[in-house]
This record gives sequence, C-alpha cells and structure tokens, in this order.
Amino acid sequence: MPQPLILLLVSIVIMAATYFVFWPNKGLLARINAFRRISGRVLREDALKHIQKLEFSGQYPTIRSLAGALGVDIEQAAKVIADLEKRQMVCVKEGEWHLTQEGREVALQVIRAHRLWERFLLEETGYGEEEWHHQAEEHEHKLTAEEIDALAHSLGHPSHDPHGDPIPTAEGHLPREEGISLTKLDPDKPARIIHIPDEPDMVAAQIQAEGLIPGMVVRVADVSPLRIRFWVNGDEHVLAPLVANGIAVVPLLEEHEPAPSGEPLSVLRPGQSGEVVMLSPRCRGPERRRLMDLGVLPGTVVGAELASPTGDPTAYRIRDALIALRRDQAEWIRIKPITGEV
Repeated sequence: MPQPLILLLVSIVIMAATYFVFWPNKGLLARINAFRRISGRVLREDALKHIQKLEFSGQYPTIRSLAGALGVDIEQAAKVIADLEKRQMVCVKEGEWHLTQEGREVALQVIRAHRLWERFLLEETGYGEEEWHHQAEEHEHKLTAEEIDALAHSLGHPSHDPHGDPIPTAEGHLPREEGISLTKLDPDKPARIIHIPDEPDMVAAQIQAEGLIPGMVVRVADVSPLRIRFWVNGDEHVLAPLVANGIAVVPLLEEHEPAPSGEPLSVLRPGQSGEVVMLSPRCRGPERRRLMDLGVLPGTVVGAELASPTGDPTAYRIRDALIALRRDQAEWIRIKPITGEV
C-alpha cells in the first residue's frame, strides 16, 4: 500500500477516535463526566436522606453510619460530607452534623419521591412487594419537583407509603406519628400495625413472608429473648425480636378491636358457598380493584364450583360469572360459610 494512503487512513482513524472521545455532549469524555456528576449527586442526596431520617428519629449520623448507608468506605463518606458542607447543605454544631434549610428541602424531596413511587408501584403496577423499595431507590433521584407533584396528584395525594411511613407534603412538612415497637406491646393487648420496615433486605423479607402490613390488628401471646409469638387475623406468627423490633404499633382499646374477619374462601369445597365478609388487607392495588370489579364485595355470595385435578386453581361462581382463582388469591377473600348447596 502506498505510504500516503497509509498516512491518510491513520489520520482518519485518529480523527474518528478524537471525535468519539471529545464530541461535545455526546462523546465518551462527556458521558464519563455526566456519569460522575450524576453519581456525585446521588451520593449527596442519599447522604442528606440518611441524615434527615436519623434527625427525625432523634438520632445523629456518624461517619460509619453514613458510609454504611451509602455503601462506600470511610474516606469516600468523608469526601461526601465535605462536599455537602461546601455546598452549605450540612453544617456542624457541637461536633454533630445538621441539615441546613436547603439540605433539608433536598432530603425531603428525595424522601417524598421515594415514598410516592412505592405507592405508585402498589396502586398501579404488578411489581411484587419485594421490589418496591429498590425500584423507588432508583427513581427517587430521577423525578423533578414538578413530576413528583404530578405523581402525588395522580395518586390522590396519599399520606403514607405502603410501609406506613408518612409522605412529606409539597411544602416540606413531614408528619410525626407516635407508636411503640411490637416487642414492647403488653401481652394479650390489641394494637394496630402502623409501620413495617423496608430495609435491611433480610428483615423486610422475613416480615413480607409473614404477610404483615400496616393496618392489621395484632395481639402478642408471649415474648422471650429468642422469639416473639403473636396473632393476626386468627393466624399465629413467630419472629425473632431483632426482626419484630422494627414493627411499630399503636395500642387499641378493647372495644375498638375489629370483629373476626371470617374464613378464607379457599376452605370451600365444590358445592359449598359463603358470604363475603371482607377482602384481606394483604390484597392491594390492581388485584384488589380487579376482585372488586368482579363483584367480590361484602354481602356477595360466592360458590365453589369446580376444582382442578391438582386442587389449584378452583372455579368460583360470583354473580352468575365463573371465575378461576388460585389458592393464594382465594385466601384474600374472607367469607362466612353458608350451609347447603350453591
């Protein structure tokens, strides 16, 4: 190949590589810098959120707690704090970090976005409960203030997220609710669950496996250093005190305890029927709306018609329509059995 042609090709390659790296706004260098800016902003916002949550609960952050919350080492956490001080979002008083007004506004906006997004996932999507927190962790940094307000409006301005945490208002007000840990509830006294933790993952997974959600009424049977045994909707549950400690409850007067919620629809056998008493609080979002649209309302008579060879699903007759429900769906529907055939 002639020397001039080789030089020409080399020049073209160099120019293309230079263009690829340095192309304004779209080049590799621009993308790396944009990623760094986004990563830095996410770390700052997560740090502000961590400090806000601890301040709200009457605690104060440490460099170790911040490093753990951000998933970085101590040195990186110290750099994040230094950056926040430089931006006047955090100040130091008597050796402790405190949010400035600007820092608190940013923290509450991120918390508001997170909790609204969890509520959106509950109400409008089919994502499972185990996915809500991590999905919201990602989207809380992407939503603008206008988008957050629009989301709140579309959801009817809910006051709490699915875990019972209050959602900050657009004005930055974060309601404070008083409750006690389930581990401190006196035995055989009714109480209503007002909060379940969504982190750490191990604790949240165990509580989700027990089917516990805010609004349920609980009675503690006994507490020991190794376990706490309690009853919800006629079902016995056992958790380690470390797990149960994150469940917040509000004691109820005996006369305010709700009446028994009936038996699950799944107890019916073909030819038997029952009257709907209620839908379990565990049935939420699109699934709840679907069942209600099908006519599963208090007072409706539901009859078991036909079970599959494996016993799941079962066909039920609801208002002259035949509906197939899986066992887990049928257990959401609480009924009062009726004697006699359908």
